[in-house]
Amino acid sequence: MLEKLFKLKEHNTNVKTEVIAGITTFMTMAYILAVNPGILADAGMDRTAVLLATCIASFIGTICMALSANLPFALSAGMGLNAYLAYTVVGVMGYHWQVALLAVFIEGLIFIVLSLTNVREAIFDAIPLNLKRGVSVGIGIFIAFIGLQNAKLVIPNSSTLVSITNFTKDFNSAGICSLLAVIGLFLTIILYIKRVPGSILIGILGTWILGLICQAVGLYVPDIKNEYYSLIPSFAMTDFSKLGETFGQCFQFDFNKVGIVNFVIVVFSFLFVDLFDTLGTLVGVSTKAGMLDENGKLPGIKPALLSDAVATTAGAVLGTSTVTTFVESSAGVAAGGRTGLTGIVTGFLFLISMLFAPIFTAIPSFATAPALIMVGFLMFGAIADIKFTDDNMTEAVPAYLCIIAMPLFYSISEGISIGIISYVILNMICGKAKNIKPLMYILAVLFILKYALL
Repeated sequence: MLEKLFKLKEHNTNVKTEVIAGITTFMTMAYILAVNPGILADAGMDRTAVLLATCIASFIGTICMALSANLPFALSAGMGLNAYLAYTVVGVMGYHWQVALLAVFIEGLIFIVLSLTNVREAIFDAIPLNLKRGVSVGIGIFIAFIGLQNAKLVIPNSSTLVSITNFTKDFNSAGICSLLAVIGLFLTIILYIKRVPGSILIGILGTWILGLICQAVGLYVPDIKNEYYSLIPSFAMTDFSKLGETFGQCFQFDFNKVGIVNFVIVVFSFLFVDLFDTLGTLVGVSTKAGMLDENGKLPGIKPALLSDAVATTAGAVLGTSTVTTFVESSAGVAAGGRTGLTGIVTGFLFLISMLFAPIFTAIPSFATAPALIMVGFLMFGAIADIKFTDDNMTEAVPAYLCIIAMPLFYSISEGISIGIISYVILNMICGKAKNIKPLMYILAVLFILKYALL
C-alpha cells in the first residue's frame, strides 16, 4: 500500500528511511512549538491556543503536501512572519491580533487563487537553473547560521555585529550548551561520514542526552531568567479547550477601526514574504534532493504550492500566523527522505505533540543546532554545479549575490529578490536580454517597487 501510494522504489528509498527522515524533520522543527506561542503571546494571544493551532495547521499543511505532491516537505508557522504579525502589525500599527489573522486569512485565499492559476508555478519555472542552485547554497549557509545562533556559538557584538561566544562566561548555562552543541556537531559528522543510518537524528538525541547528563551532575544549571530551561521534560496534559480562544477569531473584528490602505499593505506584506520564502525553500531543498528535472522544474510543484496556501488559510482560522514550507525539511531530505511518507510521519508527530507538547518542547535548541549546521554543509555542495567562468558571469554573479544576501540579510526572500534584480540588470546591460524570461522582468520590477514603497 505504501509503495503504491508513495512510489518508494521509484524514489530509491524505503519505509525505514522515510520514517527516520520524518522524525528528523520534526525534531529540527519542534522548536516552533515553543517559539511561536511565545511570540504571538506578545500580541495578546493565548499560548496554549497558539500551540494547538500551530500543531493542527502544521498537520494539515504537511499531510496535504505529502498526499497531493508526494514531497518530503513539512509546513508550520513561519519564523519572521510570526514576528511581523506580533511586533509590527499589532505592536507598531496597533491592530488587534484578530485583524492580523484576517490579513493572513485573506493572504491565504489569494495564494490559493494564484496556485490554481499557475502563477506561482510559473514564477518557480522562470528562475534560471544557476540561480536555483544559488538559492540552495544560500539557504544552506542561512540555516547553518541559524544553527550557530541556536547553539549560542554566534552571539551579538556591538562592534562587529556578531562574534564567537566566550565558553567560560556563564559556563553552567550558556557555555556548557555551546560546548555540547560542538560535541554534538562532531558526533553527527562522524556518524554521517561512517554512513550510519539516521545519523542526524542520532546526533540530535545524543546531544540532548548529553545535556540531560550534564544537568543531572550539575554541569548545566537552568537559568529561566536568561531562557535556559530544564532539559527534563514534564508530563503535564494540554488544555484543549483553550483552542476556542483563537478559533475563528479572524472573523471577529471591527472593520471601522481598520485603515483600508494600511490593511492592504499588511496583506501584501504577508503575501510577498510568504510567496518567496516558500519558493526559495522549495527551490533550495529540491535542488539538494535531486528532485528537479533536466529543465530545472519540480514535478508536483502545483499541489505543493496549493498545500502551502491551504495551510495558511486553515492556520489563520485556527489561530496562528502564516504557515509556510519549512527550510528545516532539508534535515529530513539529508536523512534520506524523498517522498510524502516523510511528511506523513512529520505531520502525525505534530498532531501527537498536542498531547505531549511539554516533552517535545523540552528538546533544547543546542541539540537541534548540530543538525542544522550539518544540513547547511550538505546544501552548500550545490555550489560546485554553478559555473564561475567568464562566459557565465551574468548568471554566476546573481547566484553569488543571492547566496550572500540570505544569511547576511537574514531572509530567504531577500536573497531571491536581489538575485532576480541583479540577473535582469546584468543580462540586459551585457547584451544577453534574450536569456531573460518575460516573467523575470515583472518580478524584478515588483522587487524594486517593494524596496521603494514598502
